[in-house]
Amino acid sequence: MARTVKLMPPLSDEDVLTLRAGDKVFITGVIYTARDAAHKRLIDLLEKGEELPFDIQGAIIYYVGPAPRKPGQAMNSAGPTTSYRMDPYSPPLIQAGLKGMIGKGERGEEVVKAMRKYKAVYLAATGGAAALIAKSIKEAEVIAYPELGAEAIRRLRVENFPCIVAQDPHGNNLYKLGKERYRKV
Repeated sequence: MARTVKLMPPLSDEDVLTLRAGDKVFITGVIYTARDAAHKRLIDLLEKGEELPFDIQGAIIYYVGPAPRKPGQAMNSAGPTTSYRMDPYSPPLIQAGLKGMIGKGERGEEVVKAMRKYKAVYLAATGGAAALIAKSIKEAEVIAYPELGAEAIRRLRVENFPCIVAQDPHGNNLYKLGKERYRKV
């Protein structure tokens, strides 16, 4: 049965292991944004043994390319982007300590294996609810790669950021579970 869970990053193994596919999650604290180009740069740093621009231990990365903000807003429209584009980069980041990823769409097998091995979770944010999601973002600051524009890495301070556990560290997959439930009806 799905539960409602409040998370405060950085996440521990224990935090992640309590989560199950279908759980409703509200995140309060700091999360980071990164998309394709930023992920490539993060992997390059890991391969060189260099420091990342943020502490990845227990971190959550939101796959988003936010729209330019309006006056008085921390961030304008902030809807999730398709996650599979980050699949080639995610396993090394998970191994390095990343505990959570937020996006939309199902993750590939290598990401799932890394999530199980290193205790990480994939959360889905609702596509089409970008303006609503942006209301939970209280502060946004570019911390790396400003030349990437919307794909720069940002540190976000969020309050009750809404998402759902899509794929958990136990191998459960909400995308598959949902299809099975409808087949039974």
